Amino acid sequence: MSYEPASSVLENVRVLDLTRVRSGPTAVRQLADWGADVIRVEQPEALEPDGSLGAARHTADFQNLQRNKRSITLNLKTDEGMALFRKLADTADVVVENFRPDVKHRLGIDYGTLSKTNQRLIYASISGFGQTGPYAKRPGFDQVAQGMGGLMSITGAPGEGPMRVGIPIADLCAGHFCAQGILLALYERERSGKGQWLHTSLLQAMIAMLDFQAARYTVSEQVAGQAGNNHPTSIPTGVFQTKDGYINIAVAGEATWSRFCQAMNKDDWQDHPDYKDNGLRSDNREQLNALINEVTQSRTSEDWISSFTEGGVPCGPIYTIDKTFDDPQVKHLQMTANVESPVMGDLNLIAQPVILDRTPSSIKVAPPERGNATQDILLELGVKEEELGRMREEHII
Repeated sequence: MSYEPASSVLENVRVLDLTRVRSGPTAVRQLADWGADVIRVEQPEALEPDGSLGAARHTADFQNLQRNKRSITLNLKTDEGMALFRKLADTADVVVENFRPDVKHRLGIDYGTLSKTNQRLIYASISGFGQTGPYAKRPGFDQVAQGMGGLMSITGAPGEGPMRVGIPIADLCAGHFCAQGILLALYERERSGKGQWLHTSLLQAMIAMLDFQAARYTVSEQVAGQAGNNHPTSIPTGVFQTKDGYINIAVAGEATWSRFCQAMNKDDWQDHPDYKDNGLRSDNREQLNALINEVTQSRTSEDWISSFTEGGVPCGPIYTIDKTFDDPQVKHLQMTANVESPVMGDLNLIAQPVILDRTPSSIKVAPPERGNATQDILLELGVKEEELGRMREEHII
C-alpha cells in the first residue's frame, strides 16, 4: 500500500508507530490526520492475536483511532526483525512508543540506540508515571491516573465518593500533549538539525489538566472538593430542571448575573442581600439553586434556551450522544468524516476539531489491515522479494 497523505501539513514526515491501547494511538492519530506517513509496527498475528492489546481491529474504537496509517508486521524479538526495524528507523523522522519505560531499553530500540545512526530522529514516549522515579515501572491505566492526579476527588456529587470522568481523559490528554511535543521538536529541528527525546505520562497530563483547581492549591492552599454539576467558582452555574428535561446555565460575573435575572423575570434577585455578588451567591448556593429550579420547571428546555440566548446568558441543552450529532451546529461543523473500509464498508469517524482553511486534515484511508504495507515497505528498504515468503513462514514478518 502506497502512502496517501491526509493533509499537506506533515507530508513527507515519516512516523514509526509502536503504540498500543489508547494514549499512544491518540498521539499518532494527530500526526496521521495532518498528513504524516505513519507506519504502524505490529507483531505477526500468529504471535499476537487480534485484540490482545487494545480494541479488536474491526471495532468502532480501533477504526477511529488507527485511520490514515499503513501497517507493517515485524517480530522485534528476533535478530532479523530487529535489524529490519533499525533499518526502517534510519528512514524515520519520528518514533512513538508507550511501553513501560524499561521495555524499549531491553529491546534495544530506545532513543540513545536509534539516534546513533539517525541524529535527526525525534523519539516520543508516553508512560503511566514518568520515565524515572519510584513509580516508573508500574503499569499505567487511565482510571488510576485520574485518581492519583486528583481529578476523581473533584468529580461527582458531594458525599457520593470519588467519580471517574466518562472518557479516558488521562490517556487522551497524554496523547495530545505528546503530539504537541512532537510538533515542537519538529519545529526546533528546522533550526538545529537535531532530533531529541521527549516524554510525558498519564499522571503528568492529568495534573496539568487540573489547571485552575491545581493552582488554587499551589498558590492559595485551597483543596477543592466535589461540586457535582455546580461550577466551583461561578454561581449560579450548573444543571437546572425544566418542564421537559434539564439544561445547563452558566452565569459568570455580575453583568451576566444581571442579564440572567432579567431573563428569569426576577429583577428583585439582583439586589437581594443573599445574592447581590458572587461571594454571597456562593455562600447561599443551595438556596439560590432551589429558587432557580422552581422557576425553570415552568417552561420547556427549548423555551428557556431561546430566552437565555436572546438575553445573552450562556446556556445549552444536555444531549445524549445521538442528539449531539443531530444538532444543526454540530452538523455545520462537520465533526464526522466518511471513509471506505475494505472490510467494514462505509465508516463515519470523528473528524479533527481544528480547521486549517488552506491545508485541512482529512480521513484519507481507513485503518490498515495488519501488515497491509509490509511488502511495499520492505522492498523499499532493499529486501529481496524472494526473502519475504521465508520471513513469513518464520514469523519474522
